[in-house]
Amino acid sequence: MSVMCKEDGCRMTAMVAGELDHHGARTVMEALDRGIAESRPRELTLDLSGLTFTDSSGIAVLLRAHRRMGQVRGAMRVVNTPDQAEKVFRAAGLGRIIKFE
Repeated sequence: MSVMCKEDGCRMTAMVAGELDHHGARTVMEALDRGIAESRPRELTLDLSGLTFTDSSGIAVLLRAHRRMGQVRGAMRVVNTPDQAEKVFRAAGLGRIIKFE
């Protein structure tokens, strides 16, 4: 599991790669928490193009990131969601809460 965060002004992009299961979720959450706390972005983009698998742990990661962005009065969007992850997120109804592109 890897997370690479890039900042561009008031925007932060986090590129997530690997399997987002209960083992990898902690790594992703810590990286996102740290990045949001340090840079306080107005917009967070989660790029999931490198994601190979997710389960309910991925749902928790997205909800936590969404909540953290709300705390800093920022917005969040998710891009390049692989088919398997999209099915998990859609089944959980995340599209009603989080913007997916």
